[in-house]
Amino acid sequence: MGSYKLRAENIERRIQELALFSDEKDYLTRAFGTDAFVKCRNKIESWMKEAGLQTFTDNIGNVRGRLISQEKDAKTFVIGSHFDTVVNAGKYDGVLGILAGLDIIEKLVEQKTQIPFNIELVAFSDAEGVRFNNAFLGSKMITGNFTSVLLEMKDNQEITLEDVLQKMGYDSAKLSQDAIPAKKWMGYYEIHIEQGPVLYKNNIAAGMVTGIAGQKRVSIEFTGIAGHAGTVPMKMRVDALSAAAEFIVAVEKLAAAKKSNLIATVGNLEIQHPAGSVIPSKVLCSLDFSSTNKKKLTRAYEDLNELCEDICNKRKIYFQWKLIQETNPVSCDERLNKFLKKSIKEIKSEVIEIESSAGHDATVIAQVAPVAMLLVRCYKGISHHPQEKVDLKDIATTLEISDNFIQQLIQQ
Repeated sequence: MGSYKLRAENIERRIQELALFSDEKDYLTRAFGTDAFVKCRNKIESWMKEAGLQTFTDNIGNVRGRLISQEKDAKTFVIGSHFDTVVNAGKYDGVLGILAGLDIIEKLVEQKTQIPFNIELVAFSDAEGVRFNNAFLGSKMITGNFTSVLLEMKDNQEITLEDVLQKMGYDSAKLSQDAIPAKKWMGYYEIHIEQGPVLYKNNIAAGMVTGIAGQKRVSIEFTGIAGHAGTVPMKMRVDALSAAAEFIVAVEKLAAAKKSNLIATVGNLEIQHPAGSVIPSKVLCSLDFSSTNKKKLTRAYEDLNELCEDICNKRKIYFQWKLIQETNPVSCDERLNKFLKKSIKEIKSEVIEIESSAGHDATVIAQVAPVAMLLVRCYKGISHHPQEKVDLKDIATTLEISDNFIQQLIQQ
């Protein structure tokens, strides 16, 4: 176990180093295409090169390192996670999976292991969707599911994705060439912090994912009538913010209902031309909801849209409802999970199976390849927050499980 402790310590040092690359001075935020993003990308690629991998950055900003098999027509097994963050983020979300994957591959290189398939480590450029309110740009591209309309998306400064790609020196015309063809995929493995309390409460280092929730992301614009806050009578107001507030509470109530099997969040609220003495005339908000049940996810979309319409009709508010992105719930691959379960048992750890309510790149990749995920315990299940923390011993356990898992794939 001593060597795993040293490997875990090296990963922890690298995690702390990447946390220095932030768009903000006082807290960690790393959005797609910023200076901090570019510096983080370059550092990850330098570590891949040091490990002896064939590296390149593709035209959506994914950092990719390849360990090539000597087998003719070998397929590719991908290990990956993301290096972008939410606003005011924790240090482990995404990058733990990248750096653990790099460590696993470094060990294969060090031991001169003959592999019957190519292994590609991918540090995805965008999974959180913070800048353009559209997640998984990196995995959409690598699976061939990136559409050109995404290039027209604008951030809150009216800068398009196409503009950002050009500034970083990428060529959007070559995005389709950077994808891994479906027939070349062997599988995908992602290590990620749990972002929930199950492992922490059960005092277990790591757990196997059986399914990943589907997700829908909606942008809603409420339009009312501005007026003087001190003179317009309450019953005569057409207040866009009050309509948005009523809708937000209705979303919470619907998701909290028994047997809803739904997680729903309004995480972004923007008031146009805000002032203490003015009735808000336009409000934009995000709506993100997920479920492991496809039928319930579809029904929730319809119910939430109807709720919004009823509230706005009652308040004489005009609203625009726009579906930004969607993914379907997916099941992790039974065969890969069989190997993963065996790997967990080999280190005498309890096997715990988890359905992940969080969105992951694995959800997108499952459209073209079998996927497996290992979730790692984090402190109190806290994530997307500066208190996010993973213990060294749990990183070490994760590496041991993952080494066993990859060896099983090699020896099959």
